[in-house]
Amino acid sequence: MVTLYNRIAGQSVERLAALSDGIFSVGMTLLVLDLHTPIREAIHSEHDLCRALTALAPKLLMYMMSFLTLGIFWVGQQTQLNHLERSERSLTWIHLAFLFAVTLTPFSTMLLAEFIEYRLALVIYWLNILLLGSMLYLTWVCAEQLGVVKSDIQADVARAIKRRIVVAQALYAFGALLCVFSPYWSIAFIVLVQLNYAIAPRLPRSSHKAA
Repeated sequence: MVTLYNRIAGQSVERLAALSDGIFSVGMTLLVLDLHTPIREAIHSEHDLCRALTALAPKLLMYMMSFLTLGIFWVGQQTQLNHLERSERSLTWIHLAFLFAVTLTPFSTMLLAEFIEYRLALVIYWLNILLLGSMLYLTWVCAEQLGVVKSDIQADVARAIKRRIVVAQALYAFGALLCVFSPYWSIAFIVLVQLNYAIAPRLPRSSHKAA
């Protein structure tokens, strides 16, 4: 019996996770390359240094925001991979498309940092986030359809994975819409969304008494 190559290709979850870790680490490192110390010859006083550091504030903010972005999506992808028994060729390629969106993040970050007052730069940054979220959602849907999800996973866990992505993308979209008023409003809202997902505050649950 002839074995088709496509049936045996791309089945290692461990290798996929290793590649993802490498790309995320490089992407997160590239983010900081847009930060440069003030030119020594231009600094002649404390005031000059303070002014130069203040000018770096937008780039520093973009660096922190995108570091959070990649951190959140790394956790999301690792959560999915931890619940897979194996991978498949088609699923692996969708994950590679997700990683492609990861590699675009340093560019969209630098673009927004350089043109922070322009709506187009903010929209391009949001489209990068949208591509990340869409690919991450598609990877889980594909994994379910291919039957490579671990059999002991609970139904509410699978729903929570998809719900988290959908809700986050809806919030990011709302944040992007705020650029109609000001790109700064969009950035502030996106940062708040990211802090919420990064910190994951536990809200007290209201107790319900049985009737």
